[in-house]
Amino acid sequence: MAIPSFVDKVVLHVAAGNGGNGCAAIKREKFKPLGGPDGGNGGNGGSVILRVDPGLTTLVDYHRQSRRAAGNGQPGQGDFKNGAGGDDVVLMVPPGTYVTDADSGEVLADLAGLDDSVVVAAGGHGGLGNAALASSSRKAPGFALLGEVGESRNISLELKMVADVALVGFPSAGKSSLIAAVSRARPKIADYPFTTLVPNLGVVVAGETTFTIADVPGLIEGAAAGRGLGHDFLRHIERCWAIVHVIDCATYEPGRDPITDLDVIEAELAAYGGLGELGEMGERPRLVALNKVDVPDAAEIAAIAQPEIAARGLPVFLVSTKTGEGLQALTFALAELVAARRAEIAARPAPRIVIRPAAVDGAEFSVRRIGDGEGGFVWRVQGRKPERWVAQTDFGNNEAVGYLADRLNRLGVEEELLRLGAEPGDAVAIGAGAHPVVFDFAPHVDTGAEILARRGEDERLLAQRPAAERRRLRDLEYQANRAELMGDVDRDTDWRQVRAANLERIALEDDSE
Repeated sequence: MAIPSFVDKVVLHVAAGNGGNGCAAIKREKFKPLGGPDGGNGGNGGSVILRVDPGLTTLVDYHRQSRRAAGNGQPGQGDFKNGAGGDDVVLMVPPGTYVTDADSGEVLADLAGLDDSVVVAAGGHGGLGNAALASSSRKAPGFALLGEVGESRNISLELKMVADVALVGFPSAGKSSLIAAVSRARPKIADYPFTTLVPNLGVVVAGETTFTIADVPGLIEGAAAGRGLGHDFLRHIERCWAIVHVIDCATYEPGRDPITDLDVIEAELAAYGGLGELGEMGERPRLVALNKVDVPDAAEIAAIAQPEIAARGLPVFLVSTKTGEGLQALTFALAELVAARRAEIAARPAPRIVIRPAAVDGAEFSVRRIGDGEGGFVWRVQGRKPERWVAQTDFGNNEAVGYLADRLNRLGVEEELLRLGAEPGDAVAIGAGAHPVVFDFAPHVDTGAEILARRGEDERLLAQRPAAERRRLRDLEYQANRAELMGDVDRDTDWRQVRAANLERIALEDDSE
């Protein structure tokens, strides 16, 4: 299958780099037995960035390769050496690229300007080394924090071409011939419908004004509802603030005439709508070019239709792309509209940039009681800080787990659990996604003091957990009952048969009584 040369819509999977892990190291130097912690921080993961390149006109590169990933951060090292940051991946896109989240539909960016850029996947932060974790109460941490996982998502890139003027009309109306006649664009031209399958851009110079003009594939009745290529064509003229109706006055198709063609295309533009401050498509400045007047019959038809169209308030031009008749008047009329539009935009006051930061005085976490799917319940703690701290914790290091308990207690998680009625030994789940980390609630743990234990250990976590103790007692009870039941029976006998026989015997004894 051949890969198309023009692609205007793709779905791209982007993955940012993970942050590097922090390093837990102790300075070892001759004659300095207490050198202290010197573990460096991990490097930040690289981000995935979209940036506009004015020289691009297609998204074909991402059609060929739809997965892009940034580099991971490097882990920290001893002697206060921080890890290197991961390399960013900068993806160049053409002007007019509309970026959304492919899964949620959230709009991420509208890259219409020449200098626009957006971070679509942020790299994970590197973990802190034990040198950065040292404090007055914990002078020599025996642990470091893990690096955070970088963002990963599917994004949809949709190209909506940026041009000043759009040419619209039925297939074979002469739009490609018109853009080839007034600019240096060289689109494919043939004598059959839908010769143009992709939009074409041309640069037109009229006097001192230079503007861009877009030739989109032909529209048919019902395009706004999806007939033909529908939205694939219409979305490319959303950003064009002026529209030229190119009408074929030499068509021999039954039921076609300039007035009917104009009404059909106007209805499709009105049904499709518009975008933002440009207004609805049916409300934008419009001109009408009655094409192919070099054909005798077409010239007569154009002369008949011209007064009726002009009566609607639309400027009308009789043109021929073959002989060049009327093209200069059309281009200078368009240049006048473009110059007036640009002067209007320049006269507008500069927009005020209003920054509305997210509220920081709201609840930093939430706690709710939910079922665990096995007949029990679990306290689910959710929030950016608790979930991030859990992801940074090395659960193979008891001192790191104790540090996590201290942080959660200072945040108020323990106090909130007690307020909601949590009891010691209850299951508490913290972490993002469907697989959080589950703890046993132990509110008696004291925090804030120096932990006098071996490096990498926390004496508060060496005591038997209540949930583990309950499981141990249930297991002992089960083993005792099984030993009593199977005491006088051959060990090779299935215990289920023995249990069934005993239940039957007990039932008979109850009946006899």
